[in-house]
Amino acid sequence: MMFAHLWILHLLWVLPLVGLLLVFGYRKKKKALDLVADPDLLVRLAGTMCKGRIFIKAAFLICALGLMIIALAGPRWGSHYQDVSQKGVDIMLLVDVSPSMLVEDIKPNRLERARREVLDFLNVVQGDRIGLVAFSGLAFVQCPLTLDYGSIQMFLDELKPDLIPVAGTDLGAAIETGISSFDLKAATDKVILLITDGEDNEGRGFTAAEKAKEKGVKIFVFGMGDTSGGPIPEIDGGGGFRKDQNGSVIMSKMDEDSLKNIASITGGRYTRSVTGDLDLDIIYFDGIKSHTTARTLRSGKIKVYEERFSFFLPVAFLLLILEALIIEREKIKN
Repeated sequence: MMFAHLWILHLLWVLPLVGLLLVFGYRKKKKALDLVADPDLLVRLAGTMCKGRIFIKAAFLICALGLMIIALAGPRWGSHYQDVSQKGVDIMLLVDVSPSMLVEDIKPNRLERARREVLDFLNVVQGDRIGLVAFSGLAFVQCPLTLDYGSIQMFLDELKPDLIPVAGTDLGAAIETGISSFDLKAATDKVILLITDGEDNEGRGFTAAEKAKEKGVKIFVFGMGDTSGGPIPEIDGGGGFRKDQNGSVIMSKMDEDSLKNIASITGGRYTRSVTGDLDLDIIYFDGIKSHTTARTLRSGKIKVYEERFSFFLPVAFLLLILEALIIEREKIKN
């Protein structure tokens, strides 16, 4: 026999305590009755106390409680094999880690906001394979497509501007890396979720989007930042802002029009991060789920154990009924 919740069996230690409480209650009730009437009169009025019946009532009650505890622990024996399959789509998350993602036009900054949004996204995905690409001037696969969302969370913690030594924002390299991460021969629908502030320094985003369209990959874009922009902090944490050769503070403004065009090329959708909204949830349910078809990603057989709690509960209820029907006192026949 196996138990689904073995720790619940520790509650069986309560049964001896219940027995002691029943003994204490019996003695207290007996003393109270002795104060009400003379023992001989009490016998004539209420009958003789039958200790055997009292013992049986207590035993039935304790056994019923024990059986209910065993049922709660989820007893199992016997098993069978069951066919299972997991359906979903393949989604590559492309996260911009360029220095401009440190701009604080959305709090606490664009990159940290993106990280939090992805964590929320992982909590709502439904059986899809997820992969992670980090990019700035170059793009690297941080985690290949997987159903283990915990590994994605682990790599999210490592997303920092100094992760990739080449500065800049090459959306083309990011999209091409995302495309190459898919098994293009598989029938599974493929989606790229591009999370960036939209400053395509290399100007290759549109070309890569056209390539994604040819491969049947839809691109959904999540814009980080505000169109008014903000100054780019220094990566070294010195507290200052980046400046150009003339000593002017470099401002980073989100290129929203470019991001919208990249999404529209592949039939995807664009959404901008707005504080307080579950934006990636909206993209997932109203965008990805409504524009793709979930297909089988993994199938096989699993061993399923037979639940047997139903054997214990009816016996427990029967014992409780019998306990209630047993009368402690026996009437004296005249």
